[in-house]
Amino acid sequence: MSERDNFGSFLSGFIIGGLAGAIAALLLTPQSGEETRKQIKEKSIELRDKASTYVDEVVTKSEKVIDEVSDKTSEFIDTTKKKAAEVAEKGQVLLEEVKGKSQPEKKTTSAKKADKKE
Repeated sequence: MSERDNFGSFLSGFIIGGLAGAIAALLLTPQSGEETRKQIKEKSIELRDKASTYVDEVVTKSEKVIDEVSDKTSEFIDTTKKKAAEVAEKGQVLLEEVKGKSQPEKKTTSAKKADKKE
C-alpha cells in the first residue's frame, strides 16, 4: 500500500513539474504569439494522449490485480471450508469417543448375580 502511495506522489510531482517546466519554457522563449499558441496546442494534445495511455495502463493493471485477489480469495475460502469440515469431523469422532468412555458399562444379568454372591 505504501509503495502505491509513493508512486502516486512521485507521478503527481512528475506531471506537475513537467507542466510547470513546459509553461515556463513556452513563456520565456522568444517566439511570436501564434507560434506559442501552436506549440501549446501541440503539447496539450501530446499530454492528453500520454494521460489517456497512462489511464488505460492503470485500468488494465487494476483489473489484473482484482482478478488475482479474487482468485486468491476463492482459494482461501475453499481451503478454509475444507479445514473446517476436517476439524468438525475430528471433533465429532472425539466427542463419540468421550461419550463412549464416560458411560458406565451395563452388566449382564449373570454378572449382577455374581456380584450379589460376593
